[in-house]
Amino acid sequence: MELTVTEFVTLDGVVQSPGAPEEDTSGGFAHGGWVQPHSSPEFGAHVVDIFSRADAFLLGRRTYDIFAGYWPKVTAPDHPIAGPLNTLPKYVASTTLRSVEWANSKLLEGDTVEAVRRLKALPGRELQVHGSGGLLQTLLEHDLVDVLHLHVFPVTLGSGRRLFGAGTQPRMLQLAASKITPTGVVLLTYRRGGPLKVGTIGE
Repeated sequence: MELTVTEFVTLDGVVQSPGAPEEDTSGGFAHGGWVQPHSSPEFGAHVVDIFSRADAFLLGRRTYDIFAGYWPKVTAPDHPIAGPLNTLPKYVASTTLRSVEWANSKLLEGDTVEAVRRLKALPGRELQVHGSGGLLQTLLEHDLVDVLHLHVFPVTLGSGRRLFGAGTQPRMLQLAASKITPTGVVLLTYRRGGPLKVGTIGE
């Protein structure tokens, strides 16, 4: 399976608490809920399209807790997001959780990097990561991300957890798709592009 990552990110690179003010206030973060003012039918359709390609999910503990607290309550089997989330396998990377109760959930065992490599070797379309900013740093550090969907929102926050951390590897990315919604959200899809190339402008 390809490992695809979907992130909501501000212009200054913040990914913390996009969905609601109380979603993630860790570190004293007080700007949660910055996605909603920019929602649109076009943006919703784009997210639904991403979920339609999932065969499994890989989630960090914080995102798992947020999803598990909401999506099981949406019981319509044909719901385009709740349906996949409630029925497909969900693998959780956590050093603190001892059990997971959401249907079809399983804690990763042993070394996270090796466990993810084993998951990627399974047959299927996409192993999808949504949010999970802490887990993402590990995935980027070990070059495990095949596709990166960045939804860039026209806001700056000045504080909060950032998309790319210190362990991010120097890499080239190839722009595979781009679109701008009526509310100014830039929808970007990147695929891995190989080792970083550098040069001097003008030569």
